[in-house]
Amino acid sequence: MKKFLLLLLFCHVSSPVEHSLKFFITASSGVPNFPEFVAAAMVDEFLMGYCDTKKKILEPKQDWMKTILENNPQQLEFYTQGCFEIVPNFFKATMDHLKQRFNQSGGVHIFQRMTGCEWDDETGEVNGFNQYGYDGEDFIALDLKTETWITPKPQAVIIKQSWDADKSRIKRNEIYLTKMYPEWLKMYLNYGKSSLLRKDLPSVSLLQKSPSSPVSCHATGFYPDRAMMFWRKDGEELHEDVDLGEILPNHDGSFQMIVDLDLSSVPAEDWRRYDCVFHLSGVEDDIITKLEKAVIRTNRENPDVNTDMTIPIIAAVVVLALVLLAVIGVLVYRKKKANHPPSPDNSSELSEVNEKLNPEPNS
Repeated sequence: MKKFLLLLLFCHVSSPVEHSLKFFITASSGVPNFPEFVAAAMVDEFLMGYCDTKKKILEPKQDWMKTILENNPQQLEFYTQGCFEIVPNFFKATMDHLKQRFNQSGGVHIFQRMTGCEWDDETGEVNGFNQYGYDGEDFIALDLKTETWITPKPQAVIIKQSWDADKSRIKRNEIYLTKMYPEWLKMYLNYGKSSLLRKDLPSVSLLQKSPSSPVSCHATGFYPDRAMMFWRKDGEELHEDVDLGEILPNHDGSFQMIVDLDLSSVPAEDWRRYDCVFHLSGVEDDIITKLEKAVIRTNRENPDVNTDMTIPIIAAVVVLALVLLAVIGVLVYRKKKANHPPSPDNSSELSEVNEKLNPEPNS
């Protein structure tokens, strides 16, 4: 099966702006056990709503989104039409046309759209986008500056010409991308501010795989993703021997990041001159972690044998002592038996003991 849900889903994840509203729409053909039409809406990478032709229901994924749909008929109508009426019909017709243009009669095919806006609440800058992909590759996108559609695919030239000629369509897109979507985004942020506008500080740890490995400063559990982390030496930010990783999402909606520092040429006595700094946008105080060997977490040390093995060793010693006592007892008994033959009243008892100590071999 083609890798079809990757191209559009991650195009704007690493945006420099603070807030985003994104609509992901996917129409499919020939995909077993997958709906022919799926739509999802996200605010700041949080899924707020979902629908597909298989379930035939509109599902708000956040409590604040449920409140909006209950109290705003226009919003409910927009999402209802987008999920079950106008948009699915357009996608089906367009994909049928694309399969003809690409001379495709069967197989798995995916037609996708990502549209929405990004808004910086500090500068007020708005960036609207509307782009399509077909079978995992860029197909056609709207350029708001030139008010034309652009495409890397020769098969899309006819569609581009048709959509460029439809000036009313371009104007509707411009209104949605630069005016309506930003206003909706602000409304969603206001309703969901307890979760969307929160600021969570991370836990920061120093990690090292081996003595020759770089020391990693790892921060996890922070929100939002507007954060930076770096190493310093004597209070000055370092750029050499530093490897900065990407900000990655956690399963709970928070984020994590890591920055490595190569200390292979740094004497041990100079480590105290280094520290790791984590800064979260909108939070005044930074988290500063001093580079100290005592706080570095690593898996290279062996467990404390004296502590962990105390009970097993004691148990083994006790068992060994009991075995030795038993052997000594048997030897002493046999020596006494040789010097003093048993009396008739206890001969059967000693015979039974002797059989237990010296059993006959099996036949």
